[in-house]
Amino acid sequence: MRFDRIPKSLALIPDGNRRWARSNGLSVLEGYNFGVNKFIDFSEWCRNYGINNLTVWALSSENTKRSTHELHALFNIYRKACKDKNLINRLEENEIKLNIISKSRSIPKDLSFLFKKLEDRTENNKKGVINMLIGYGGKDDIVFAAKKITTLVKEGYRINEEMIKNCLMSFKVPDIDFVIRTSGEIRLSGFMPWQAGYAELYFSKKLWPDFTKHDLYNAISDYNRRERRFGK
Repeated sequence: MRFDRIPKSLALIPDGNRRWARSNGLSVLEGYNFGVNKFIDFSEWCRNYGINNLTVWALSSENTKRSTHELHALFNIYRKACKDKNLINRLEENEIKLNIISKSRSIPKDLSFLFKKLEDRTENNKKGVINMLIGYGGKDDIVFAAKKITTLVKEGYRINEEMIKNCLMSFKVPDIDFVIRTSGEIRLSGFMPWQAGYAELYFSKKLWPDFTKHDLYNAISDYNRRERRFGK
């Protein structure tokens, strides 16, 4: 089916990996690993609909307070993904650019280095973008911007909308058309307060690893039926 309205910029909050692992008798590591692989599939499903700008909240600032064991497991999955030749080839073949949005102290230095290598390698890709938020929080983003704005004002710059946007930690992420959150949680939890202000919201009861291609179809069908008025 063809849709009249397709979100140009889609954001995903993939909740439920730990609950899915427990309900299936698996370890947290296995749950996260399944969730990462599901996202790779999800990004290609989105491309098939013509959605070329995708943002995923991979780890929130609150999540970084979880146990050292759990974070170590998750970071190891990301290390493995950064070195996965098949995954790197898929990014390059599809001409996908990767942006990492993160507070530098939120993740280990060696992982930051691996992410930077992937960013540099995909920098000139033009057919799509994946923005990965890791150790990100909306309040942190505002504080980050406020500090930069304070410095610029002292230097004589005037505050306007464009200036604030460019001072955000997440300045590379465009305004978001559609946010999908899984696992039955009906809230944004501080997700991208600037870019998601006028986003359409869709909440799925499915735990993230159970989310399917058909579930994405249902979400986009729902988006297609909405009339976006932006306050008009």
